[in-house]
Amino acid sequence: MKSKAILSQTEVSQILAAARTEAQSNQWAVTIVIVDDGGHPLALERLDGCAPIGAYIATEKARTSALGRRESKGYEEMVNGGRHAFLSAPLLTSLEGGVPIIVEGQVIGAVGVSGVKAEQDAQVAKAGAQSLK
Repeated sequence: MKSKAILSQTEVSQILAAARTEAQSNQWAVTIVIVDDGGHPLALERLDGCAPIGAYIATEKARTSALGRRESKGYEEMVNGGRHAFLSAPLLTSLEGGVPIIVEGQVIGAVGVSGVKAEQDAQVAKAGAQSLK
């Protein structure tokens, strides 16, 4: 039997704080979502000024990253490269900004961010995901 790390509220708070700090230091109004390895929400924070739709999009980016065990950017690249069938995949968003949280080689969750340019969303998500290292 294998053992696997899981995200506690302590780690979730740490990830959220790191992502929030990155966003606020750049004056980016975003929504930050953290999910477990099954894509279930553990935390959501919508910063002042972020459009309400950011909550939905960030959640889907995080879920895509957790379930796919990769950055959501990979799916965006597939679609942009001509694999348009991915647009109809269930439980999948083809937008950059979802980053897996990896501990000891295992995906234990993901961070999704929405509200600014795609690469900026990803920058904020990575700051959160990498805060556990």
